[in-house]
Amino acid sequence: MLYVEILGNLPSMARDEVKAMLELAGGRIKDQDYLFLKLDADGEAFPYLDRLGLTHEYGELIVEAGSPGELLKRAGEVRWPIKGTFKVTPKTMANCRHNVMGLPRKFGAVVNAQGFRVNLSKPDTLVRVYCGERLYAGIRLRFFDPKDFEGRKAQHRPFFRPISLHPRVSRTLVNLTKARREILDPFMGAGGILMEAGLLGLKVYGVDIKPEMVEGAGINLRHYGIRDYRLKLGDATRLEELFPDRRFEAIATDPPYGTSATLAGRRRDELYRKALESMYNVLKKGGRLVTAFPANFNGRKEAERVGFRLLERYYQRVHKSLDRWFYVFEKV
Repeated sequence: MLYVEILGNLPSMARDEVKAMLELAGGRIKDQDYLFLKLDADGEAFPYLDRLGLTHEYGELIVEAGSPGELLKRAGEVRWPIKGTFKVTPKTMANCRHNVMGLPRKFGAVVNAQGFRVNLSKPDTLVRVYCGERLYAGIRLRFFDPKDFEGRKAQHRPFFRPISLHPRVSRTLVNLTKARREILDPFMGAGGILMEAGLLGLKVYGVDIKPEMVEGAGINLRHYGIRDYRLKLGDATRLEELFPDRRFEAIATDPPYGTSATLAGRRRDELYRKALESMYNVLKKGGRLVTAFPANFNGRKEAERVGFRLLERYYQRVHKSLDRWFYVFEKV
């Protein structure tokens, strides 16, 4: 049994990202306790869980219980898979319903009684104790360091454009497509989505109507060590002409939201409609499109008109002048 602690800013989206990766790995989410997910999965899921964007950490779930006393009892009945020294760190979630005062110290004593040494400064193994509706304890296997993502934010790239999704969100869009081999971004801009996809080992294809974006996206991709890419100057509403012999496994994109400059002088809603038609035409049957649209554009209606089926959508308020929906569509 494994666990995942997702982030709380887009929790439904984060949960579905985990679900999508488990579907590729042959696992499933067994239960959820606030931001804590219990997974029915094993080590075969690790390469897919390593792809996650909106996740704090994942690990091996060892014991769970309905009270602190029961948790301590069960912790003493199992042999802990600890390598080297250990440290116990608690996580009290917003829905914690137990008195956990002193629990980490008592828990550490139980593990220590099995012969494992405590190291509070540089432990080899981190034992995590979570409090929600129930109590959980396990071994952290992977921590998703925010610095890794922060280092790829727009202002840190060699080709800088201020309007860009956070790298965590870009990665999640890629993962929600369930892509295994390749992905297309027809509004690639500076290449933020392609960067995250390329770092996951996918072959990336990008399109933009502006020459400086095509050149700049290539600079960014190479800067982060991505070599398996193909970028084209062109129109997102005419993808069939750019890729006459290709049908893509997946598409993830973040279209421009509304200035005349970013829309290249075209009316926004008409651009979106024609782009949806073109993306549908170059997507394989059963393939997924994951995209964002401003909240005042009916993305579901327009995509279903083309022939897409809505799987999920997630709302995000960015600031007072922008709120948007992220959509997951499937070509049927």
